Amino acid sequence: MLTGIEEVDWASLGHAYGPADDVPELLRGLASADPAERETALDGMYGAVHHQGDVYDSTLACIPFLLELVADPGVEDRGCIVELLTSIGGIELDDEEELGEHPGDDGEFIPAANYAMAAAAIAAGADVFLGLVSDPDPEVRLAAPCALASLHPEPARVLTLLRERLTVERDTEVRLALVAAVGQLALRHASLRAETVEWLGWLARAAQDPGLRLAALAQRARCAPGEIPDDVVPWVAGLLEEIRTASAAGAGSGTPRLAAPTLIGQVRELLEEHAAGRPAPWTEELLRTLHAALDDRVDDRIALVLAQLRSPDRWQRSDAIWLCGSLIRVWRGRYEEVVRLVGEQLDDPEPRLREAATSFLERLFELGAPAADALAARLASAPPGPAGGYGAAGRAGREGALIALARAGDIRAVPLLARALEEDEVRRELLYATDDLGPSAAMLAPALRRRLARVELDERLYDRAAPLLHALAAVRGAQALPEVLRVLRGAPANRRDRVREAALRTLAAFGPAAREAVPELRELLADGSAAVSTAAARALWAAEEDTAEVLPVLERWLRPGLPDADRCAAARVLGGIGPAAAPAAPALRPVLASRDPWARVRAAAALWRVTGETEEALPVLLAVWEENRHARVDIAECLAEMGPAASAARLVVLTELTRRRRHNAREGGSGTHDVHLDEKLLTLCRAALARMERGAY
Repeated sequence: MLTGIEEVDWASLGHAYGPADDVPELLRGLASADPAERETALDGMYGAVHHQGDVYDSTLACIPFLLELVADPGVEDRGCIVELLTSIGGIELDDEEELGEHPGDDGEFIPAANYAMAAAAIAAGADVFLGLVSDPDPEVRLAAPCALASLHPEPARVLTLLRERLTVERDTEVRLALVAAVGQLALRHASLRAETVEWLGWLARAAQDPGLRLAALAQRARCAPGEIPDDVVPWVAGLLEEIRTASAAGAGSGTPRLAAPTLIGQVRELLEEHAAGRPAPWTEELLRTLHAALDDRVDDRIALVLAQLRSPDRWQRSDAIWLCGSLIRVWRGRYEEVVRLVGEQLDDPEPRLREAATSFLERLFELGAPAADALAARLASAPPGPAGGYGAAGRAGREGALIALARAGDIRAVPLLARALEEDEVRRELLYATDDLGPSAAMLAPALRRRLARVELDERLYDRAAPLLHALAAVRGAQALPEVLRVLRGAPANRRDRVREAALRTLAAFGPAAREAVPELRELLADGSAAVSTAAARALWAAEEDTAEVLPVLERWLRPGLPDADRCAAARVLGGIGPAAAPAAPALRPVLASRDPWARVRAAAALWRVTGETEEALPVLLAVWEENRHARVDIAECLAEMGPAASAARLVVLTELTRRRRHNAREGGSGTHDVHLDEKLLTLCRAALARMERGAY
């Protein structure tokens, strides 16, 4: 075994962490009889030799030995090695990348040819995978179909083999892997697509196993999204019910595997924990595939989620929540009934389902209103203990439910927030959620004041004080003026500017009630930080409404040549002052020509707010609307203020309101406020359109 491994000059090769002289030990570890050694070796292969998908010269040198290990039936855990080879050989670069170098995660540049050579080397030995489809080890059979579909150079031969194997395979998950590999072949090879789509359609109707029918339907949808039938929702709902009925009695706990202190082991344990107790955990991935194929058929996707949320199977309901999380993040739609049904899951005895529901509702803000009653009931059913503590169990879930209720703007959150503020630790998200509670949150001011008074003026001041300062600004808690001034005066050198800026924003929210701070505000007008200086100007204006000292400072920060961030800060304050800042209009106009779209938006909005004229501002706002979609909320707010004067933007606003995709939707990631910001954009667009149309009559 591993013939010739000593003949390779491993020390002259490299991987993510330097010379590859440790690779022979890793390869031998993969063949070890000790499960812990095998897992440690596999972790090392992914961690160094194939680090985050990179292919080094040492990775190429490993391929013959990995193929040898896969071919040896005496080696345990060969399924993991098949998956490793599939990952090494399955990376496809685009044309530009193939011409040059590929940046590795460690900053080194890896020749793009390495990826092509890896694919070619594995393809040359890919016949070894043909026999693995009938291997006695189900883990090997589970990994083999994807390897064949990704790496074997004869796709027609592979297609025939996979379809034939499906007629004799009895393991459910392996059968699903076979169907998924057939779909992958159809996507990779256009010459096989029509035949494969037809076969998948037949299998979706004819297979006896409902799970197999669902898998075939999902793969057919993936390969031919334009041919998904109109009745797909009731079809899938019926299959899910068949799966639930068939698998409820046959659920098993599985055999626990050895725990190992490796990243691979931790990922495996998380996956096993996620699947624990679920009779058919594989339905989640099938439904994810189907949702991806449905894409912008939002109404169908919502109907499918609703069918799952009404299922007696709590795991189908759990899957629906996670699937809807990605749906609502990207697509606009009517989600009221979805949200209401998710709220009902808060009362389920299964903690993982409650956690999924809470996590989903936390991100909805105003869209969470249909679940407000369920959130309030959940919070009322688990009040704090007699000592005022939540206890270790359920604290995170309770705080998440409270965040969701507050972000939905439900005033029932206010007394619960008051109790939470008496705890030793409070999640910062709870403090920022005070924004959404309106005047009713004023009763929180005394508790916020007490907490701010206890914050030490040390290097962690910003992290501890900023959320409290934000909340005090939101509730207009001017009685906390002494405590805010204490923070302003005692800001340590570490992040001093950010501490001061946060305190000054709070003082600005207090308005005339912060007159006691005027001497310090005047002093900070001359600060060398634009953020601090402009924030001081804003607070001073709010306290005295006198522009004599404020405008010269703000005009100074608008000078050409200064950083765009500084000019943005000054423009925002001028816009907040409004018509009283009209003398600063000449200083704003040069910023309209900035290369930075945010600077142009801030300057254009400020120019409109101080002059009331749209001739210069509106064209700039509309140009940035197309250039930077993330600026649209700010622009729409300005258009709504302009009313009939913004009629030239009517088509732009109408177009936004007819789009199904959220303006800030990102592939592969999201922020906690993304849905909220898009809903705010829609609200502002409706307001702008209404004002424009009123002005037209």
